[in-house]
Amino acid sequence: MRFIFLGPPGSGKGTYSSRAADRLGIAHISTGDLFREEAARGTPLGKKLKKIMDSGELVPDDVTIKVLKSKLSRPEARKGFILDGFPRTIPQAEMLDRETKIDAVINLFLPEDLLAKKIAARRVCRKCGDLYNVVTIKKGRINMPPMLPKVEGKCDKCGGELYQRDDDREETVKERLVAYRKQTEPLIDYYRKKGILNDVDVIGSPDVMVPIILKVLEKYR
Repeated sequence: MRFIFLGPPGSGKGTYSSRAADRLGIAHISTGDLFREEAARGTPLGKKLKKIMDSGELVPDDVTIKVLKSKLSRPEARKGFILDGFPRTIPQAEMLDRETKIDAVINLFLPEDLLAKKIAARRVCRKCGDLYNVVTIKKGRINMPPMLPKVEGKCDKCGGELYQRDDDREETVKERLVAYRKQTEPLIDYYRKKGILNDVDVIGSPDVMVPIILKVLEKYR
């Protein structure tokens, strides 16, 4: 089982892909998490990554590929994986095709005005990376309650501090969405032509969305 989750920033890729991976018993591979781990280490590559992410730009293909190849070679990825945040460009997708066969792609959709609101309200655990959201989003059939911690400012899983990432701030969100439309949206047609793309509208909380996604993926198991 080798899956990709596509979708603009704020669509829920990280939350849905990590929970789906747990349910399927396969690895969840987030390039965003890999980048932030490297940035936190303060290496020359990490400093370069932090500067790129803080500006809202996408990480260059050669850097992304270098980080991801190392992860895919580890034992935990051999049983299967869900890629969250990769590929982001056509050249990356073509590289991935040379490395492995992808069974299915989930393409998440949420209206752009709601994406901006959702991203700005996201909070992340500084220790384990768990995700929370502090706003209620309702529009038409979309009903997304907040994902609040039991104790304000503290992660339920590990007790770590919750914070707002620099690239989730309002002034950066618009730049991230522009970069997504320019570089990542072409992947939708790329995978649709391969016959493995599955469009999924985001309409509710993870408890609603994860079963919907797992039902779509069932035919590829």
